[in-house]
Amino acid sequence: MTDPQHATGPRTDRHRPDADGPLPLLAVTLGDPVGIGPEITARTLADPATAALARGLAVGDAAVLRRAVAVCGLDVEVHAVAAPGEARFEPGTIDVLDLGIAPADLPWGTVDAVAGRSAVAAIEAATRAALAGEVDGIVTSPINKEAIWAAGSQHLGHTEMLGELTGAAHFDTMFVVRGLKIFFTTRHLALRKALDQITEERVASSIRHAATALRVFGHDEPRLAVAAINPHGGEGGHFGDEEITVLRPAVEKAAAEGLGVVGPIPADSVFHQGLEGRFDGVLSHFHDQGHIPAKTVDFDGTVSVTVGLPILRTSVDHGTAFDIAGSGRASHGTMAAAFRAAAGFSRFTDRIRAAYGTAAGR
Repeated sequence: MTDPQHATGPRTDRHRPDADGPLPLLAVTLGDPVGIGPEITARTLADPATAALARGLAVGDAAVLRRAVAVCGLDVEVHAVAAPGEARFEPGTIDVLDLGIAPADLPWGTVDAVAGRSAVAAIEAATRAALAGEVDGIVTSPINKEAIWAAGSQHLGHTEMLGELTGAAHFDTMFVVRGLKIFFTTRHLALRKALDQITEERVASSIRHAATALRVFGHDEPRLAVAAINPHGGEGGHFGDEEITVLRPAVEKAAAEGLGVVGPIPADSVFHQGLEGRFDGVLSHFHDQGHIPAKTVDFDGTVSVTVGLPILRTSVDHGTAFDIAGSGRASHGTMAAAFRAAAGFSRFTDRIRAAYGTAAGR
C-alpha cells in the first residue's frame, strides 16, 4: 500500500469522489506567534505543491501571519476569515481563521503570555472545527510550554491539550518515517523512571493500541515488531532480563489474542528491518529509542501523528526554534511533510471516528 506521507499528488478518496471533487480541508495552527511556526506555516501554505494536495486554512492571528509572510519574502495575500466556510483558497492567497489575540509587534523568540494565549486559542479553534466536521484534520505548529503555562494552561503540551479538548480516553504518539510507523511505551520521562514503568501489562496494552492504530491508518493485517531494551536483546539475560521477564511475555500474550506481533528484536536492527518492509510498525519503549532512528533516517520527513483522538492530527516533531525565529531562515520541510501526511491520512477520518469516537464519548 502506498504510504500517504509520500503521496505525490491528489488522492482519489472520499474527499475527491471524482476529478472535480473538493480536496481535503486542513486547519494549520500557527503555533507560538514569536517562534518559527508562523514562518513555516506561511511557506507551506504558499507552496503550489501543497495546494495540489489539500486546502490549507491557517488558524491564529492574521497580524502574526502577515508579519511572517513579510519576513519570508513571500508574494502572497493574507485573507482573514471568521469561519472556515469563508475561506477562498485562491492562488496567491493564504486564508487564516483570525483570532485577533496577538499583535504583530511581539518580540521574536521570547516567552510571552500573550503568545501563549494565542497558541492555545488556535489549538482550541482548530479542534472545534475538526470535531464539528468543518475541517478534515489539523496540522499543528510548535508551541512553547513556558508560554502556554504563563497564559494559564495546565497542560504539558499539545497532545495532552488535545486529549482533554476531544475527551479522548487514551492517546498515543505515532511517528511516521518513510512509511514505517513507530510507537512508544513511554515518552516524556527520565530514562530511569521510564524503565521502571515498562511492565508486562503496559507493554501488552501498548501493543494493542499500536495494532489498532495500524489498522485505522490503512494496514488491515498489521505487522508489529517490539523492540528490545537491552544490548543484543539481553543476550539471554546476561545484559539485562527485561526481554525475558517483561517483553517476551507481553508479546506472547498479544499474539495469543490474535495480533500480528513479534519480538523482542534488538533495537539496533529492528528499525532497519521495518524500513526494509518487514514490519508496518515498531513499538519502542522510551523517547529517544524511537526518536533517534526516525530523525536520523529523515529529520524533515518524520511526522508525528496523535492516535486515539476522534480527529486527525499531524504535527511537526521539532520546537519553536526561538534562536532563529523572525529571521526567515527556518526550514518548512517538516511542516510540509506533516501537511502531506494529513492530506493522505484524511481518507481515514471515518475509520478514526469509528475507532476512537466512542472512547471520546462522541
